[in-house]
Amino acid sequence: MHSPPPDSPDRTSDRLVEIIETLETRGIEDDDYNLQDWVDVDALLQLLTSSKGDVSVRFTVQNVELITTPDDIRVPAEGSSNPDES
Repeated sequence: MHSPPPDSPDRTSDRLVEIIETLETRGIEDDDYNLQDWVDVDALLQLLTSSKGDVSVRFTVQNVELITTPDDIRVPAEGSSNPDES
């Protein structure tokens, strides 16, 4: 079995599910927000999939800060301003 290419619709759907699941682990239900009100998901995914180097994007949804890279989504360590410290 192989992974889908980075810009495939399956990979995009997977990333959206990861964002939603990460928010749910922080107590934010998917009916509490409209993700598109907080971040331009299409632009975010395009940036992540088209980057040739290391890239990370920080954004906040309902007071939960997230860091996303081409490989993962995470919540930074409390009080951390450096994405590498989470």
